[in-house]
Amino acid sequence: MRKRYRSVGLTEDELAPEPYTQFARWFTDAVAAAEDGLIVEPNAMVLSTADAEGLPTSRTVLLKGYDLGGFVFYSNYRSRKARALAANPRASLLFPWHPITRQVIVSGAVARVAPEETAAYFHSRPHGSQVGAWASEQSSVVASREVLEKRYAELAARWPEGTEVPVPSFWGGFRVEPVSVEFWQGREDRLHDRLRYVRDEAGGWSVERLAP
Repeated sequence: MRKRYRSVGLTEDELAPEPYTQFARWFTDAVAAAEDGLIVEPNAMVLSTADAEGLPTSRTVLLKGYDLGGFVFYSNYRSRKARALAANPRASLLFPWHPITRQVIVSGAVARVAPEETAAYFHSRPHGSQVGAWASEQSSVVASREVLEKRYAELAARWPEGTEVPVPSFWGGFRVEPVSVEFWQGREDRLHDRLRYVRDEAGGWSVERLAP
């Protein structure tokens, strides 16, 4: 199973001075590819964590914001990922934009976002998603689908459409604050371009090329 990659590459002189601007450029391209039907969810990313014993786990989450502070996603604070991050607050993000032969890998420390930031995002979600955040004890064992749906129905009756759903105390955002961001561009003959930004002690960024 092999795919022939394109010859268009990525060179150092094309890069933005820092990774956030470069990510914005590539994310814009991924969104355009989604509009053309090539990518399903350009903001989908694979989040990898490791627990206190060092056991790694990965799952797909959705990017909900990015800026100079980092990359933000939301989750139940009692979930497996949240428990791992409480014990080991570091993570890696992978954006697998295979149809446009690109990947971005972000590695760094993780911290919770401010409560007001969580509240603003929570209230921007569809009503059903707000109720769902209350209904799901994420990562816990559930006896059946019926149990989950009954819990949801009870909460939907408590907070019907049009009423304000309170923000759960056990739900909120995380921000991955990168120490490195790698941009991978597929090339012919497996001679891919891999350019990685690395944060220095002064808070600036240097760029290094990695062998494919």
